[in-house]
Amino acid sequence: MNQTYPNVVHRFFLFVGLLLCVAGATTAVAEDALTLASPDNRMQVKIELSEKDGIRDCPIYSVTWSGRTILLPSRLELTLEGAPLQGPFKLVQTSVDSKDSAWKPVWGERSTIVDRYNERKILLQETSSPNRQLEIIFRAFDEGLAFRYQLSAQPSLSEFTIKKEHSEFCFAGDHSAWMTRVSQGTYVQANISSMTSVCERPLTMQASDDLFLSIAEARQVDYSRMKLGPLKGNPHAIVSEIEGPVTGKTPFNTPWRVVMVANSPGELLENNDIFLNLNDPCAIADTSWIKPGKVIRDVSLTTTGGKACVDFCVKHNLQYVIESAGWYGNEFTNEADAATVTLDPKRSKGPLDMQEVIRYGEEKGIGIMVYVNRNQLEKQLDEILPLYEKWGLKGIKYGFVRTGSQQWTNWMHDAVKKAADHKFVLSIHDDYRPVGFSRTYPNLMTMEGIRGDEESPKTEHTLITLFTRMLAGPGDNTICYFAGRVNTMGSHGAQLAKSVCLFSPLQWMYWYDRPEGSPLDSGGAGDSMLFIEEVPELEFFDALPTVWDDTKVLDGCIGEYAVVARRSGEDWFIGALNGAQERTIDLQLDFLKPGQKYTAHLYRDDPQVETSTQIRVDRKSVNSQSVLRCELKPQGGQAIRITPAN
Repeated sequence: MNQTYPNVVHRFFLFVGLLLCVAGATTAVAEDALTLASPDNRMQVKIELSEKDGIRDCPIYSVTWSGRTILLPSRLELTLEGAPLQGPFKLVQTSVDSKDSAWKPVWGERSTIVDRYNERKILLQETSSPNRQLEIIFRAFDEGLAFRYQLSAQPSLSEFTIKKEHSEFCFAGDHSAWMTRVSQGTYVQANISSMTSVCERPLTMQASDDLFLSIAEARQVDYSRMKLGPLKGNPHAIVSEIEGPVTGKTPFNTPWRVVMVANSPGELLENNDIFLNLNDPCAIADTSWIKPGKVIRDVSLTTTGGKACVDFCVKHNLQYVIESAGWYGNEFTNEADAATVTLDPKRSKGPLDMQEVIRYGEEKGIGIMVYVNRNQLEKQLDEILPLYEKWGLKGIKYGFVRTGSQQWTNWMHDAVKKAADHKFVLSIHDDYRPVGFSRTYPNLMTMEGIRGDEESPKTEHTLITLFTRMLAGPGDNTICYFAGRVNTMGSHGAQLAKSVCLFSPLQWMYWYDRPEGSPLDSGGAGDSMLFIEEVPELEFFDALPTVWDDTKVLDGCIGEYAVVARRSGEDWFIGALNGAQERTIDLQLDFLKPGQKYTAHLYRDDPQVETSTQIRVDRKSVNSQSVLRCELKPQGGQAIRITPAN
């Protein structure tokens, strides 16, 4: 249908309606008022009521960026129980706002986060009974667009059930996308026209050599998780798919739907603060107890092994030891009691004196964490949190939590809040994906929802994860440094580089490895070496921070290679990861301070080195004009630490 004429007519009446709705204002609303631009003016959003898919006067938005079409007219709709909230609508009110501020996170990839956007709200009302109202809020950042629905308190709508959310993303072409159906699945690159079922978010796409997009969600609070599915009748479009109905009372806000736009994959990753900016500020008054750090797992589940891990932490600058699954019995049974230390005999012969390990850790300045499966969390959470605080534990890993539905989203977030009340830092496994909630509750420090090294992915797959899943927030990759699988995944150089590239304020190190002194006849260490070897390159892990003052993606191509540089104080840490093809990268160091002399500590794969890990360590004097040549073997990597020369 040719919609040019109807749109012109509708715009005229829309203009008249705007004049009427601002009767108290002194300035008339211009006809082009239903547009929105990002602060840098590159993104332009057009919002209108028009006909689409046979629905009259429904809300539609479209987006351009640097003059290029990002989204063609895309329809927005909520289906409530009983009737869809889709139109026809009339515009009741519109307003604009802007923000330009900065804030400091408790931890993050940079010490200061800029929050800058322009906002437009549109209040719509059905033109026929029951005359319900729907507000849609759009925010245009330099990094992308976000929008959400709001149901205000109103006589015709108090309690509701959202059966379906229909948020369209109609692209200008058949873009190539990196898709996976599940949170820890394998990514497949394919055109969006080939999508036949729902996919995980963030969904990263390439529109051209210099145009990359990613569709995601932020602030998923009191709502079902969104995935993305094909839009019937349009092979170049996708639509939101929520995992189950959402019930609530007005006033009510849905999560934010996010459209990130950038010239490169690296720019997408650098722009990931948009997720935090779309969440509520920190709700914890005193955050001094929230300590980032590196973690080693006691695979023996014994008192001796726990103490050996504490000693290793002291020697190698780690901050936590976790007593993993099996310390209170078989985690997969409802009978196991997480308020007791009752070893699973299939995992450890013991003995494990938890109180002694905690006491020893406290004496040495090392925090002890424990793993608890959802079977026990769901029935014992309110019992074990005060108990663990009394024991002196510092953190918990929530295991195999349920996710997706509104019910389990709310349960999970309540469990995070309750942990904060007892001063526990958290890691969440397995299916939970970040939505920026860590800004509000920064005790939630890391989470899985990632195909990490436990799954033995090739390095090239990690290079997809870096520009898809990792856009949304921290990921617990579980580095397996001495495990035999390292050589099948990639290399030890790649393992070193992953610790920089994949951000996690709680960084799990040596996942399958045991330190000297841990008993060999207890516990399962997977496919690890017998003990952690004191190889020279462990100095890199020793010095590695887990939170940063600045982050730069120096170069990258999805699935092929990436170079990420992160600064802590005056020191820079660089990770270079490589995919399937041998590659040489000339690394410009122009991000260093001019006039300052530095020492570069280089850690790279070298088959001539006579250690089991075959990492060569070199030192080199550098400055801001230096160029470092990184020679990367297939599936390999290189790590670099740059420190002031003095």
